[in-house]
Amino acid sequence: MLDAASAAGVQIIWDIFHYGSPDHLDQGSEQMIQSYASFAAEAIRLHRAVTGKAAVVCPINEISFFAWAVEVGYFPPAGPKKKGWFKRHLVKAAVQGIRAMREADPECRFVWAEPLIHIAPRDRTRQEVRRAEQARQGQFEAYDMLMGRIEPELGGAEDLIDVIGLNFYPHNQWYLHGPTIPMGHHEYRALSEMLVEVARRYTKPLYIAETGSEGSAGPAWLHYVCDEVRTAISQGAPVQGICLYPITAYPGWDNSRHAEVGLFSVIHADGLRRVRQPMADELARQQKLFADILDPRDLAVPDKRRDG
Repeated sequence: MLDAASAAGVQIIWDIFHYGSPDHLDQGSEQMIQSYASFAAEAIRLHRAVTGKAAVVCPINEISFFAWAVEVGYFPPAGPKKKGWFKRHLVKAAVQGIRAMREADPECRFVWAEPLIHIAPRDRTRQEVRRAEQARQGQFEAYDMLMGRIEPELGGAEDLIDVIGLNFYPHNQWYLHGPTIPMGHHEYRALSEMLVEVARRYTKPLYIAETGSEGSAGPAWLHYVCDEVRTAISQGAPVQGICLYPITAYPGWDNSRHAEVGLFSVIHADGLRRVRQPMADELARQQKLFADILDPRDLAVPDKRRDG
């Protein structure tokens, strides 16, 4: 994969831990943390040996979603059934992993990906509004822990994060213990407002780490996200990229449906994928719009030697 990326001229943000782990490891164990840190360091050394360059990595994908999925049984259980325990466990793993990766190559950079959500109250009673806001604020816990802003005993520090990544989909807004809020509804919060909130909270570079929608909604969704990102940029949010995800159609997680997303179709009988032309056209249009307003020099991953 390193050789293929080099040949294609593509810089990859390597995802070190994206949910899956070896069957022989208990994900809730101390052994898992040690094994993860060892694996992460070796990946960094291999990257440097093959490419001659420092790696840009996402240490653990979506700590918030990962922890939720384990707690509710969507993913296999791990550790004690205590709310919030597994999230803290993953933060500990991330901290140790970053220490090991920095020891292997001090120049590697850490780009993260966490869900960006909005939760609205079902009614306007004071108690319901308070509960909804408390639940909404939970989306920031992983980043706050990683930066050491809360529960510093976990080992978090501001320099563990070079770039804030945010995953945003059409289903990322819902009522507290209720249904999804559709775009256009009066309770639907503008993406630009959410990005500005994150920018002010963390004062670090941001990017949309994942976004996309299925079928004919894909181009319209990309149009919405890009338009909102430009609005956020105009209000001072340092959004430096958007990742269309997945880039290829794929079998759905829960029912193996043909999920037509991204830029390329499912695999056809001849073994090839087709370009989804409406998506390609919208992508090209958005790239031109961004090229007109952004300076490419502003889009680099921060270099600590240069930027302090």
